[in-house]
Order: sequence, then C-alpha cells, then structure tokens
Amino acid sequence: MRPADPARPMDTLLVSTCNTLNLALPGRVFYPNQDAYTQAEFERKVDWLGGRLCALNADVLAVQEVWDEQALQTAIGRSGLRYDFVSVPGAENTGASHGAQGTPRVGIATRLRVESLRSIVEFPPALAVDVPGLGTHHRFERPPLLATLRMKHGQTVNVVTAHLKSKRPKFLLDALGQPLEDRDDRKVAALASLRSLIMRGVEAAALRCLVVDLLQRTDVPLVLLGDFNDTPDSVTTQLICATTEVAYDRSARDVALYNAYDVQGDAALKKDVAYSHIHQGMPAVLDQILVSEEFVPNARSGANTGDVRRVDYFNDHLHEGRDRTRSDHGFVRALLRLQMPAPAPTRPTPPAVPPAA
Repeated sequence: MRPADPARPMDTLLVSTCNTLNLALPGRVFYPNQDAYTQAEFERKVDWLGGRLCALNADVLAVQEVWDEQALQTAIGRSGLRYDFVSVPGAENTGASHGAQGTPRVGIATRLRVESLRSIVEFPPALAVDVPGLGTHHRFERPPLLATLRMKHGQTVNVVTAHLKSKRPKFLLDALGQPLEDRDDRKVAALASLRSLIMRGVEAAALRCLVVDLLQRTDVPLVLLGDFNDTPDSVTTQLICATTEVAYDRSARDVALYNAYDVQGDAALKKDVAYSHIHQGMPAVLDQILVSEEFVPNARSGANTGDVRRVDYFNDHLHEGRDRTRSDHGFVRALLRLQMPAPAPTRPTPPAVPPAA
C-alpha cells in the first residue's frame, strides 16, 4: 500500500537537528581557551536560540554542543513552546552534576512519549582502534543518544542523535591542556588531521553497527540525525548509510539509511539552499537527517509505511557574521509521515435470539 493511499490516514512527525554552538550557563568556563559567557551574552544566546526553536516548532529536537542541560531548558522556555521531555545525558545540572566536562554533549527535547533513552558510550569491542599518539580509541567522544518514542496514535519510532568527531586536527595536549606538539610543523599537522579522521571513521563504523542492530529484521522506523562533521557523499556518512549496496542486494535495504533531502516527495520545493555550515566561504551540508526505508516509498515492496514530505534548511544566520551567541551551523528540519495503525477488526454482532414462546 502506498503512503498516499487515503484508506490509511497518516501521522506527521517534525524532526530537527540543531548544533547550538557551546550552549553553556553564564560564568561557566567550558573550554580553557575561551571566556565564559557573561550574563548579557547568555541572555542574547538563549533569546536567539529560543526564537529559532519557535520557528522550527519540531516534535523532536536533536541538539548538539550542549554543556548545560539547564541552559537548553532556558532556551526552550524562551521559545514559548512546550516540550514535556528534555534530556542531555552527561550535562545535567542537578545535585553534584555541574554540566558536561571536557566536551559538550548531545540531547533531545520532544513532545512525544519517551519509552526509553540510552546514551551509547562504548564502541563494539571489535572496533577499538589505535590512534597514533593517543592510544586505543574505544568510545565516542560525544556519546550518541538513542530514544525510543511513541507517536500519538501508537507508532514506535527510534531516534538517534549524533555528533561525530570534527575535522579539526587533533593535536596532543598535556593534562593541563597545553600543547605537546609544534602546531606550525606541517608534518605534525598532517598527523593531527589523521588522528581526527581515524576517530571520526571508527565512530561512523560504531554508528553503523548500532543502525544494523536497530533495523535488522524489524519494521520499527529509524531516524538518525545530527552533526556528522562531513558531507552526505563522504566515506564516513556512506559508511553509516550503506545505500550503495541496495541497487544489487535487496536484503541490504532492510538496514540502509537514506538522506531525507534526497528522498523527499516530488511535490517538495527543492530550493538551492541545502547547506548547514560555511567554512572559508564554502557552503556544505554537515548537519543531516537520515531515515530508514519505512520513510522511502518503493524502497522495498510493501515495506514502507511513510514518506518524507519536505526538508528545510534554516541557515540565513550563517551570513550575519560570526557571533558566539548564535550558532555557526544551520538547523535542518524534516516533515515525515507514518501510516496510522490499522484499526482493529470489528466482530460482527450476533443476531438477536428471539425470546422463547
């Protein structure tokens, strides 16, 4: 049955990914080489972010670069929207927890019912790799977040928020954060870039293993979104998606992921604005929304139960100049649809038995 079949009404689901650029509370040092936000800077940042969140009006917000969960709560409050569930594991501000330490974390805000939430820290054991100068790399720097959500008509959806290692060279530092290498040495810089590539590559492979576990022999849809720090056609993104095999291996479709922008409906207005980051004047898509075959019509006969209606890029602020109270990433939003569950069959009413004479 095709998603447009009027016999099966559709539920809509708005999902969005937002790299917030070091969202932290005022007066709190998050990186040793950066000043803490003043109260005035913090107010500007949460006001700006709240306005963007209001424009997105998404059912599911996947957020990255959050140092303090309380700061995200404040930004959501400025949006005027209501989210019953907000969580940034590892960045809590309760009791003895004082936000994220060392690196920012990813989180989620949603209107949907949350069945379960799990932060994925460790790689599968077989994926541990040695990174030159750093030793064994066996865990995510920013653990992805797996949320199992229940839509209002009962459909289950898995959502994974991710933030992969950046391309920024990984130079060696001492315990106090001081450099141990000559950053002006071009050969050292090449080795530092290789470290980042290895780390991002193995994180992509670990995400791929998670995708296979979530999709293999199930019909539960999956949305994986976030800051991939690489483009849709890159080796790391394709490693996660594995769509190159679907043309000749039908079984590969069960565990493949598709870029939502590429599979959105024919009626969608595909404007030439598909970029989410600008580096040295060059626009690129680093923030992506990937979907399983359940959202791809004709991906597999009879398997799809929904579609991607539209993908929007909120990136005008990237041309407003650098300001750390705004994000240096555009936000991406996708309007997805899923068929509502089939109504339970009604049992015929038995004929009335006439009373005995």
